[in-house]
Amino acid sequence: MSRPVRTLVVWCPDWPVVAAGRPGTEPVAVVAADRVVAASVAARAEGVEEGLRRRQAETRCPRLVVVGHDPGRDLRAFEPVAATVESFTPAVEVVAPGLCAFATRGPSRYFGGDAALAASVAARVDGVLGETSPSGAPTCRVGVADGLFAAERAARLGTVVPPGGSAGFLAPFPVGTLGDDELADLLRRLGISTLGRLAELPVPAVLARFGPAGAGASRLARGLDERPLAARTPPPDLAVAAVLDPPAERVEVAAFVARGLAERLAQRLADRGLAATRVRVEAETEHGESMARLWRHDGGLTPAALAERVRWQLDGWKTTGGLSLLRLTPDEVRPDDGRQLGFWGGDRAAAERAARALARVQGILGAEAVVTAVLDGGRGPGERADLVPWGESRPGERKLGPPWPGRVPPPAPASVHPAPPPVEVVDASGAPVGVTGRGAASAPPARLSIAGGAWAEVTAWAGPWPYDERWWSGVRGPNAVAGLRGPNAVAEPGSRSRRARWQVTTTAGDAHLLTVEGGRWSVEATYD
Repeated sequence: MSRPVRTLVVWCPDWPVVAAGRPGTEPVAVVAADRVVAASVAARAEGVEEGLRRRQAETRCPRLVVVGHDPGRDLRAFEPVAATVESFTPAVEVVAPGLCAFATRGPSRYFGGDAALAASVAARVDGVLGETSPSGAPTCRVGVADGLFAAERAARLGTVVPPGGSAGFLAPFPVGTLGDDELADLLRRLGISTLGRLAELPVPAVLARFGPAGAGASRLARGLDERPLAARTPPPDLAVAAVLDPPAERVEVAAFVARGLAERLAQRLADRGLAATRVRVEAETEHGESMARLWRHDGGLTPAALAERVRWQLDGWKTTGGLSLLRLTPDEVRPDDGRQLGFWGGDRAAAERAARALARVQGILGAEAVVTAVLDGGRGPGERADLVPWGESRPGERKLGPPWPGRVPPPAPASVHPAPPPVEVVDASGAPVGVTGRGAASAPPARLSIAGGAWAEVTAWAGPWPYDERWWSGVRGPNAVAGLRGPNAVAEPGSRSRRARWQVTTTAGDAHLLTVEGGRWSVEATYD
């Protein structure tokens, strides 16, 4: 089994806040997609946490200063820190703005051990932070451990983990530390709440139950790298470069060229069955300046992710002239193990793949033949879903209209019946249950039978929730606009809907959303 690389990590807490030029004594939250991605110390003291919606954060802290998230700004501010760490070793890897790492084997020997190296790095980085952001910027934290994952956790605590001690160091951490919310939630529901508990499970059983994601998590929990080291030095002919003539004076021009280079690099790697986990970004200016920086991504850098990081890096470099050369060189590659990509994944690349595939099918079958489900306004679960031609209204872009009082609360049912089956609902004496004129239950429901099937005991119920919908549409005439009845109004039968909904669970373990209208009961939806 391969041994993890001894790694030092430099972590700058609340870096998006620091990069925005805000002091830690001010309640500040950095927001992206209406959610908090970073908060200052003062904001956290008021209850602001990462993941909160903006409105929730502002409710907890009325004095909150909200700043938009800008990864390019974060990298530009982090470049002096990365350059300082680079003075200890040239092999510095930027993992993300505010976080960088390097292998300690050579530097530790030179500086007298891991602890001495960590203290020297921390002191020098703190000096740079004090110069670039003197208004209450938090000091950096440095950690050393076996493997990047354990070193990141050690950096957050500012500690040096002894060689071979990463597994014991990680054991008390919760499984949420893995960064995979879906896997962590499943593990917690199975009673596996810490990394130590996960590390105790047999590896073949974890792989069989949780797949590749679980196997990677198991390795991390045992203090190993995410995958066995299969990296090697790539052949030089994989590097891609572009000469910019005339030199690019604007970052946007160079970033456009970088995207093309990233696509070419990805194609060369794919032709050889390889994936790049570390790429060197190099640039030269018309005045002879040369710059280089390593970027790492353990999952493999996609063309879109690599182009985005090149743009961040170009934003961070300070040059005296236009860029005349841009080069991308894979510094570490591994065999591409055929990772299964999600067709509807949340990343931009997956969304683009789905859009291209649907557009091709639409071109063959016609615009109306390819539809997608979108949320729409409505109170019942069957009223909220609508099918529209692809491209007319994407999920998340459709307007839901005004608020819908009385909407069925979450969680949403798993199945909505296109043809709701009839159901009989009776009380303890066998009399049918109904809804009074005041919207109350005539009696507690005791048993039900769906479509003439076997009777099942009702174990719990909620409701009724009466609905009097479209009461105004049953009238047409001079007063119809105001929704009032008058001497010139004419009733339109069948347009008004008066009904009530119930939620019930039965001894069979089923949960249903029932509807009663005109004395007739039906199963509108079923919960999972």
